[in-house]
Amino acid sequence: MRAPHSPVVHLELHTSDLDRACDFYARALGWRTERLSLDSGSYLALGLGREIEGGVVECRTSRPLWLPYVEVADLAVTTERARELGADVLLEPREGPAGWRGVIAPQAGGELGLWQSKTR
Repeated sequence: MRAPHSPVVHLELHTSDLDRACDFYARALGWRTERLSLDSGSYLALGLGREIEGGVVECRTSRPLWLPYVEVADLAVTTERARELGADVLLEPREGPAGWRGVIAPQAGGELGLWQSKTR
């Protein structure tokens, strides 16, 4: 099987109970968290192992969800293409310390994060 054009590079858990979620994954799977201080607040990096990175975000959500991020060559172009194909744009492209991110919700699929690294 060929490598995907837009590989999954990050997996992020959105939850309203940060401590309980982190405790569960630490005890069940050995995943560890590390608090990162960012200009926009704090973020918990999640050690998933191997090649994929992860994180945990505490937010108001009616149910916890995992949000995969795929790497794209041009975030603005990919976001606009998704919009043209009927997806809702839940998070317009925005810059962070290591790159740009956005979130789309295709009508026939789940929410998907888009990621463009600054180090390309």
